[in-house]
Amino acid sequence: MIEHNPVLLKESVDALLIDSDGFYVDGTFGRGGHSSAILNRLSKEGSLVALDKDFEAVSLGRVQFRRELRITLIHASFGRLSAALEKLGSRTASGILLDLGLSSPQLETPSRGFSFMRDGPLDMRLDQTNGESAKDWLNNASENDITSVLSQFGEERFAKRIAKAIVCGRACSPIEGTLRLAKIVSDAHPAWTRGQHPATKTFQAIRIFINKELDELDVFLRGVIDLLKIGGRLVIISFHSLEDRRVKRFIRDQQRGLTTPKYLPIKDVDKKVRLVGIGSVVKPTREEIAYNSRARSAVMRVAERVA
Repeated sequence: MIEHNPVLLKESVDALLIDSDGFYVDGTFGRGGHSSAILNRLSKEGSLVALDKDFEAVSLGRVQFRRELRITLIHASFGRLSAALEKLGSRTASGILLDLGLSSPQLETPSRGFSFMRDGPLDMRLDQTNGESAKDWLNNASENDITSVLSQFGEERFAKRIAKAIVCGRACSPIEGTLRLAKIVSDAHPAWTRGQHPATKTFQAIRIFINKELDELDVFLRGVIDLLKIGGRLVIISFHSLEDRRVKRFIRDQQRGLTTPKYLPIKDVDKKVRLVGIGSVVKPTREEIAYNSRARSAVMRVAERVA
């Protein structure tokens, strides 16, 4: 079994847990690292709901925690958290955690299609039971659509050039494997960041698009405050700027409350501030990055519901 090291494990659980008897949500179960740490800190009265859109992760989790009565595992995206909790009785949470990174098994299992380092089918779906695969999309999308996805979700400078190469490549034969796509991108890419594979941004962009990751995050953020109890904590770990900018902006806007002219004598309570940021942004230590290189881009932000 491929080992997965949860990023910012102690920092995130320390920030999340305000009540050992409380009810918590792990919106991105993965391989259960954060959930396990949360359960270790809960009392017998505490409880945890864990979600993941990856059916394999949920199936393995149900085996892993088969004797643990305090956890409920649900096959669903965190974007559907409100509906999931409603089915369980609409209880508000003492804390909600999201770790937006992929797990090591997802990255290192060739059949998932996430990695440009191992050959496998171009799937890239987090939920392999639903939706269009990367292969199906990539072999049918227009050059303009591919350019748009690489530019918007990968912030790829040479998106147009790479998209043209992809369209030319698939004209010879369908692009079905990860290594073939990686080679097409590498051959087309004129310059890339030192130490980074030239296909990194392309694979990131396609994965985000296929899984609607930013849309899911936007839906989650719009409803998350109502899912927290007063004093409840929101902890989100992001791994690239597109995610972190959304989280940062959300917390900032909520903290500002209603926008009113500066000359009006409006009290903070009248601005209807419901969420405030807690502390400053948290990043992995050098020691953590040394034993877990995937932690290097992680950024954690914490907020608390106040009204």
